[in-house]
Amino acid sequence: MCVTTRWSQPKRRYAAVRQAVAWCNRGGSISAEPRINDRIRVPEVRLVGPSGEQVGIVPLAKALELAQEYDLDLVEVAANARPPVCKLMDYGKFKYESAMKAREARKNQAHTVIKEMKLRPKIDPHDYDTKKGHVVRFLKQGDKVKITIMFRGREQSRPELGYRLLQRLAEDVQELGFVESNPKQDGRNMIMVLGPHKKKTEAMAEAREAQAARKAERQGVSAVEEPAEEPAEA
Repeated sequence: MCVTTRWSQPKRRYAAVRQAVAWCNRGGSISAEPRINDRIRVPEVRLVGPSGEQVGIVPLAKALELAQEYDLDLVEVAANARPPVCKLMDYGKFKYESAMKAREARKNQAHTVIKEMKLRPKIDPHDYDTKKGHVVRFLKQGDKVKITIMFRGREQSRPELGYRLLQRLAEDVQELGFVESNPKQDGRNMIMVLGPHKKKTEAMAEAREAQAARKAERQGVSAVEEPAEEPAEA
């Protein structure tokens, strides 16, 4: 028992070392940050100048000397190349611009959302118009809409009522959306999914344009309403 305990820990350590070595051999990196300046430990690099010009293969000491002359950083941009490719740049500015681009990309990224609208088979006409208005708004925004018809009591024996209601709704909004999933019974409910004709990105772009147009129109009206200055008397 003592022998097993004594050897179990070294075996686990050796396994961890082998795993780390295998990861390094595959080109894995502990940090996602590139190596810069004195953290670069290779005899020579393929150097790219500040404007993207190819300087060529130079010793690391020469590359670091050029970085100091330009008051820039030496950044390793392709560590797996032989020799590694390094570029002269302002690394702080580069990180800031990269973060801003990533933030803008996340801001403009389109996420398709599935909205849900629930109806009853014997819905009141006014309620139907209200629910349809919500469906129209969702489709204009580029979102999918899951329509659920809820049956209660004896209504479960009349599934055709729900089917006809879903068909009517699909026809009323056919200019904005299409039937992505045909009506199907799911227990006491009947479900249909409507998909928008416009993509989410297109809907977002149109919404931004409409908002800009309304803002410009308000500014124009304000400018017109401002009283003109009377000419000064001689």
